[in-house]
Amino acid sequence: MNTIKNQIRPILAMTVAIAISTLVSCKKDEHVPPDINFKTTAGYTAADAIEAVNTPVLFGVDVVKTEDELKTFDVSVSLDGAAANSIQSETISGSEEDGFSRDVAVTTRAVTGTEKYTFTVTDRDGNITQESITLTVQ
Repeated sequence: MNTIKNQIRPILAMTVAIAISTLVSCKKDEHVPPDINFKTTAGYTAADAIEAVNTPVLFGVDVVKTEDELKTFDVSVSLDGAAANSIQSETISGSEEDGFSRDVAVTTRAVTGTEKYTFTVTDRDGNITQESITLTVQ
């Protein structure tokens, strides 16, 4: 009986060592944030641009989940490098949790300067994606 115990102990020790090594070597899952893509078809502004004062501008975004359901969408603007202010904010629900499209219409200010529009989407796990377009108003 001692012989069996002596044989089991090394096997048990090896099994525990393998289990611990497997647990320690596992990488933490890397979360992939959602995708934001600007619409590039006619009529949309999809990149930094120069615009005249008081000019209507149309942004279009397509947002797609990568891993987790989409939860919030926000558009903010920073004027001349100042702190950004939200101009559109919403909670995403239902079928749009897998992806959605939005058109965001703005009009440039009546003064020259820069207007940086930032589009932010957050998924269920808190992963955030931001994309920005800067308009130079002349």
